[in-house]
Amino acid sequence: MLITSIITLFTLILTIILMLLSMILSKKTTLDREKISPFECGFDPKSSARLPFSLRFFLIAIIFLIFDVEIALIMPTVIIQLSSNPLQWLFTLMFFITILLMGLYHEWNQGALQWAE
Repeated sequence: MLITSIITLFTLILTIILMLLSMILSKKTTLDREKISPFECGFDPKSSARLPFSLRFFLIAIIFLIFDVEIALIMPTVIIQLSSNPLQWLFTLMFFITILLMGLYHEWNQGALQWAE
């Protein structure tokens, strides 16, 4: 118990020292306007650096990520199939795929998958 407390205390102290050291070494001066401005060959920027992007593209990307994670969750079921009850495995997999397809139908029905209007 004493060794665990000492290790925890040492880790805490080391973390605090490293955080303080990084804050001291990485001080940036906010007075230098040229260093914090975007670089365009020495000229002032002509337009904003923050350009708007398509919300549809963002929505498609989120849907892709959701389906990508769900595919990663489905893949191990092939390995589990051999060591579990086949009927239970089938019902679980079909339930999961049904939820996936219902979500896809909902997105399609709401018009989220239509790129151009």
